[in-house]
Amino acid sequence: MALITDDRTRFPEAPWKLLETRHEPGDAGALETLFAVGNGHLGVRGAHWAEADAELPGTFINGFHETWGIKHAENAYGFARTGQRILYVPDTTNFTINIDGEALSLAGSTVLQYTRALDFSTGLYHCRITWLCRSGATVTTIERRAVGFESRGCLAITLEISADREVYADITSSIINRQDKAVEDHSDHDPRRSGRHAGRVLLPVQLDGDQGSFRMAWQAAESGQQVGLAVDHWFPTAITPFETVVDQDESSVRYVLALTPGTTFRMEKTVSYAVGGRDAVDLAETAAAGMKNVDAIFGEAATHFRNYWATADITVARRPALQQAIRWNLFQLAQATARAGVAGIPAKGVSGSGYEGHYFWDQEVYLLPYLTYTNPDAARQVLESRHAMLPVARARAAELNVDGALFPWRTINGLEASAYYAAGTAQFHIASAIAFATNRYMWASGDASFQPSAGAELLIETARMWASLGFFGKDGQFHIHGVTGPDEYTAVVNDNLYTNVMARFNLLAAAALDDPRISEEEREVWTQAAVRMHVPYDEDLKVHAQDNDFMTLEPWDWTTPRAKYPLLLNFHPLVIYRHQVLKQADTVLAMFLQWQDFTAEDKRRAFDFYDPITTGDSTLSACVQGIMAAEVGYGQAALEHFTHALYIDLDNTHGNTVDGVHIASTGGVWSSLVSGFAGYRDQGALPHFDPRLPADWEGLSFRLNIQDRLLAVQLEQGAISFTVESGAPLAVSVRGQQHLVSSQTLRVGLEPIADLGTPNPFSTGLPAHLAVPATVAMAA
Repeated sequence: MALITDDRTRFPEAPWKLLETRHEPGDAGALETLFAVGNGHLGVRGAHWAEADAELPGTFINGFHETWGIKHAENAYGFARTGQRILYVPDTTNFTINIDGEALSLAGSTVLQYTRALDFSTGLYHCRITWLCRSGATVTTIERRAVGFESRGCLAITLEISADREVYADITSSIINRQDKAVEDHSDHDPRRSGRHAGRVLLPVQLDGDQGSFRMAWQAAESGQQVGLAVDHWFPTAITPFETVVDQDESSVRYVLALTPGTTFRMEKTVSYAVGGRDAVDLAETAAAGMKNVDAIFGEAATHFRNYWATADITVARRPALQQAIRWNLFQLAQATARAGVAGIPAKGVSGSGYEGHYFWDQEVYLLPYLTYTNPDAARQVLESRHAMLPVARARAAELNVDGALFPWRTINGLEASAYYAAGTAQFHIASAIAFATNRYMWASGDASFQPSAGAELLIETARMWASLGFFGKDGQFHIHGVTGPDEYTAVVNDNLYTNVMARFNLLAAAALDDPRISEEEREVWTQAAVRMHVPYDEDLKVHAQDNDFMTLEPWDWTTPRAKYPLLLNFHPLVIYRHQVLKQADTVLAMFLQWQDFTAEDKRRAFDFYDPITTGDSTLSACVQGIMAAEVGYGQAALEHFTHALYIDLDNTHGNTVDGVHIASTGGVWSSLVSGFAGYRDQGALPHFDPRLPADWEGLSFRLNIQDRLLAVQLEQGAISFTVESGAPLAVSVRGQQHLVSSQTLRVGLEPIADLGTPNPFSTGLPAHLAVPATVAMAA
């Protein structure tokens, strides 16, 4: 059952909020992700305040992690040696509320009314519950939360309690070290989930607390990173705490009082975190110095999102359900990136511990398009974080006998953390992802200072890696062997098409630089490697092959029951590797990113061939499949893939939303709208648009920060309109025709594009058993 879309009475449509109007047991963990608040640095899961009602509560700080030595059963030279895992920082969202001796909880108490909301326009979490207590009293609790933005380490919480008669209230506000608290998170045998540490992780450095005010600090046992925490409690009228308890794992302050009708108990809990390295001192005091009051934090969040939506909103006319889901995805993108600083973006943002809090290629290919065009400063900071990893990446390259820099497949601190090299280190294509994102930023931002400070070096060092990794074969072509492409169901292959064409782009982009660090001999090698790059092609099927041997593999058995998907959880990798089956778009993704290198016929035949054999086991796939379906003319398939991507987390379609938001997929939703339905392509001579608005949509509008302009784009059936809202006029291409856009709206008419109907796998000569139902290819 789909979580949100199958129960619209519980989760009603609302354009600016995610609403829950009724509590039901069984999906608390997924909802903790959906209702999380964050700013890219600090994230707080949307768990209920009562321990009994929470499944996997927690608070995270981007980059705050523990390390350990990876133990390989059979070791080999160059295997990853240092594991890294994001940590739960001490969590401050916990309350116990006893009314006349009854501990209120959704699990054990009678609820008369329940409403929970996440407001996209203000960043505010709000939960109001009316309880019928065993004593006969009707009690209402209201909790609000928001994180700071200017004050990125701050969290503000308010708790209000009122009653219809006099009651005895006993309220405890707690700070819980969840990292060292035993919890069953069902992480066994699922590589997508974060593991746990066997021993104690957070060691106390400072534990002070009195009268509801806490100053505390801990240090991670192995990484040495430290976190400081300051917590204060404030009331409109003075209330003396009954008890304050200070402990390394659970600290609390308790208030006991009588509540009378017509009065409201209001507690304001202000929280501030500070992080530092092994040698940091007085982090609790640093956290306290950065603390802001509740009104200030709520105000920061509201201001941030008011400014954010003014340029980042994407609207779809007269589609309220889609509009709500689109804004939830865009809201999550802001929560994952806005205040990350010079750091990577974890695969789950700061909404959960999935994928260990690691940075992957996702951030460059799926997130940086969104950031580059909505928050260029943040895009630059992500690239600067990669640039800061160059010393370690150069050392890793030397370890693997290549020149230049080899970036880790998954990491927090810059070291390779992937213990399974076939689906980790072998994915050399992360180098071209970084180069591609670097080149896009330089092309789109108008930031002249980035190339000499970091951009050129990223392009040069990755190009050097490709030139030494590949070789000129006897056929005169340049080959790259022993690599894994984006499709992790096919590993360690020769001449993966995606890898080769992205490496070609990387080499040409570096060769085009005017930089004294590049010798003419080196430039010529890069150019020749790019020009002579081998691009696999099957002459019989007239379709580009995913790699040199992919077309020789045995077809997958598509009668495999749905219970056996995702395949990675049910089949040994060697079983999957020897079959013709995809986890996610690979060749099709290459044709999207390198859009100028392939003909329309190339793209259509590739889509026809690969789309039916793509399982969708990866959340990175649906968005790309939808973008390319739109381009090649399969309107209905494009809309179906887009809708699947849009609701991956909202409907918990992959069953692991509990681990955090699939942030790369939310970035893919942005690209689906901008690059899919608006047909936007970049890094050419001009910004290029070739729209494919769904037939039953009235309109689509968005804005792009591009080349020092703010460009407003409005798409309707039969036309696309542009307005430069700030900056100089901008030349754009619409279906190959150049137009100059100024502050006066320019409307360009569009001729209808023939819809090809249903994708036809038989056009490539595929046997009938490969024509899998769309529900199989789409579901996961």
